Amino acid sequence: MADPTRDPHPLSIPAYRWFWLARILAVLGQSNFVVVLGWAVYDAARASLDMRGASLRIGLIGLAQFLPVLLLNPVAGLAADRFDRRQVVRLSLLGQVLSVLALMVAGLSGVHAPWLFYATAGVFASARAFYMPAMNALAPALVPIEVLPRAIALSAVGGRIGGIMGPVIGGYAYGLGGLWAFGVTAVLIALSIGTQMMIGPPLNPMARTGGHPIARIAEGLRYVAHTRILLGAISLDLFAVLFGGATALLPAYARDILHVGPAGLGLLRSATSVGAVGTALWLSTRPIGEGVGVKMLGAVGLFGVATVVFGLSSWLWLSLAMLALLGAADMISVFVRQTMVQVVTPDAMRGRVGATSSLFITASNELGEMESGLVAAMIGPVGSVVFGGIVAVAIAGAWGWIFPELRRVHRFEDIGGA
Repeated sequence: MADPTRDPHPLSIPAYRWFWLARILAVLGQSNFVVVLGWAVYDAARASLDMRGASLRIGLIGLAQFLPVLLLNPVAGLAADRFDRRQVVRLSLLGQVLSVLALMVAGLSGVHAPWLFYATAGVFASARAFYMPAMNALAPALVPIEVLPRAIALSAVGGRIGGIMGPVIGGYAYGLGGLWAFGVTAVLIALSIGTQMMIGPPLNPMARTGGHPIARIAEGLRYVAHTRILLGAISLDLFAVLFGGATALLPAYARDILHVGPAGLGLLRSATSVGAVGTALWLSTRPIGEGVGVKMLGAVGLFGVATVVFGLSSWLWLSLAMLALLGAADMISVFVRQTMVQVVTPDAMRGRVGATSSLFITASNELGEMESGLVAAMIGPVGSVVFGGIVAVAIAGAWGWIFPELRRVHRFEDIGGA
């Protein structure tokens, strides 16, 4: 584990500083896009549908985003291991900008068909599929290995800063008009591309993979499947967030339960990041040193409890507090999982393993939206959120039994040779 009094701070390394700023800008744009798209779809659906029917429309956005990621994920991981990861990230961001610009052009031309939102979500997700594996695998190449846990925590801070401000910006920008809000997305991601261009050569040269593409993709999948600590950690996140995620139904809460409108939706979307960024800042200076496996499982259980209370709340202040708490719990789980992935995985396989991890994350988020929408269509938004929180608590307990390797991990150094 890094010694904060002796090892260099990650932000003292120029390439990492540009990486960190680029991550903030990208997440600002991406989270802005998620809020604006969700509100646009739900608000339009409520003109002709009840809450349950409109909630299902939100779920369809998740499905539109997940399917292209499922198809492209293996290729994205291989690209991150075969090509300059900086270039893969830049091209991915460019694709995201172009998809949003296409939606804006259609809007200016008077085309407002619902299918256009789903098509844009799919194209945006296709480009983003290449972003996460390359971006996550790039960080370990920019810093000395001894400060990697702190760099991962700071990277999470950057992501959460974007997660805090992006929804707020999107909520208020939508008040000026939907096209304005989508334009903000395009500008922020374009700025991220410019910042990415400033990242110099990696400190640790990338070990490129060769051989037949299908064989290399299969190699990465086998590595995850046969490394039980990895499989347990990333599947825990998959199933906990798949069932326990409350954020998909925030448009319904903002419009019809808490009655706070699009600006309030921005606050609700930001609340999880507020809790997460405070936790990530703490972890960047005081990384978890002992009992990491048990703490990850406990954090997932707390995530579920906070989700249940949020689901039952009809008070804005309590809802914001519970979202902040579940964001803090989620950050502990994310920190432990991402550090495990980087410590266990050889550099030559980080792109492919990262792609598998990203697929699990995307499945938990986008399929979680679909699951939340479907359950909400049957039992209402409140019932859907409460049910998901209870399932998340159960999953935390079940994974401690199914993957005892997770409970036994005391320090990250213990799994370095796993």
